[in-house]
Amino acid sequence: MYTDGNSLPRYMQQYGTMAFGNDEKERRLEKVKDIRMVCVDDEKPVLEVVKDACCRLPWHPEVHAFNRALAALDFIMENPVDIALLDIHMPDLNGLSLAARIKEQSPDTAVIFLTGYAGYAVEAFALHVSGYLMKPLDEQQLAAEVEYALSQRKAVQPKHHIMVRTFGEFDLTVDGKVVSFSRAKAKELFAYLIDRHGGYVTRAFLYAALFEEKVYDRPAQKYLDVIIRSLRQTLQKAGIGEILEMSGGSLRICPEKLECDLYQFLDGNIDAIKAYRGEYMNAYSWASLTEALADRVMWKG
Repeated sequence: MYTDGNSLPRYMQQYGTMAFGNDEKERRLEKVKDIRMVCVDDEKPVLEVVKDACCRLPWHPEVHAFNRALAALDFIMENPVDIALLDIHMPDLNGLSLAARIKEQSPDTAVIFLTGYAGYAVEAFALHVSGYLMKPLDEQQLAAEVEYALSQRKAVQPKHHIMVRTFGEFDLTVDGKVVSFSRAKAKELFAYLIDRHGGYVTRAFLYAALFEEKVYDRPAQKYLDVIIRSLRQTLQKAGIGEILEMSGGSLRICPEKLECDLYQFLDGNIDAIKAYRGEYMNAYSWASLTEALADRVMWKG
């Protein structure tokens, strides 16, 4: 879904030097409409059937399957999820308890139970779940429950106005207030992820970008963990922790959840183009490649 962290930022791959604008805008709008689902069942054969059925839904959701409830909960705590499809009888954490914790951590996530037991319906709906399906799974009923869950979603209103300024010096503001980073390297890490325009970046590549020629050994890995933890704490304190996603040891920033002068520039926004004065993230040497590309765009424009 995303480019490898060792390659150029995706907008450079896709557009070369000049052809920014409508295609990138459509891609970003499409991402906003994406649906992410989580399926949880401790029986792996059943889980595969459920995952395949979800992938065939007309909304073409992004589907993540887990045979352990706690692993699913960890994923939901770090990534926005629209719908969670849960079994009830599971060994490490039953579906009812899992649903309660999901609602506590992510109130907007719709929960649908898929179980072989009808006797839990009263308890399930007391948790304000969206649906209750019986095994074996009927794909038409699944589609109907998912459609209902999506129809009940409130129009998502941004909790904060998040703005990232990259032209000249780099700053992050929330509701007009500048976010203060406790570590300079955490701020640089965030800036680098912004520069990658939504692409996942591996930890090793992040370390190479932040520390250039230094060796990525065990002490370096531990230090990078400290920096990442500091960044997450800063974003969570500012109430915008959802803009950072982590998956399989890689990190990305969600471009669709914030405003950024660079992204507006690439979309052909006249005000952003006028605001560019040939300076991009002045404090960071790795930003020179994007700055050179922006200069070339301006000259050709």
